[in-house]
Amino acid sequence: MKKVYYLKTCNTCTRILKELNLSNDFILQDIKTEEITVKQLEHMKELAGSYEALFSKRSKLYKEMDLKNQDLTEKDFKHYILDHYTFLSRPMIVVDYKIFVGSFKKVVEAAKNFIHL
Repeated sequence: MKKVYYLKTCNTCTRILKELNLSNDFILQDIKTEEITVKQLEHMKELAGSYEALFSKRSKLYKEMDLKNQDLTEKDFKHYILDHYTFLSRPMIVVDYKIFVGSFKKVVEAAKNFIHL
């Protein structure tokens, strides 16, 4: 499976997608218009190792809800990601058995190198 979970309205996501120069066999899922399912999230968690690894602590809602001052569990991270798309780090790039989480430069470089082996 080759899939990218992203936000169409996010300039960073669109810049990264252009930079990655993905082939046509990638499926792009705009998480705002097509919500992620429990099954998709559980698959991402298997690849990443935890729900916390998939969770965006840079989200505006994270700050507004003062979640940094709460003791969040894996169950909480899963709940918040499923509850609102902004809690998912993005873009989320899944290539077969490998996952690349977020927009940090080294993550994007690693994804690019893996995709264009």
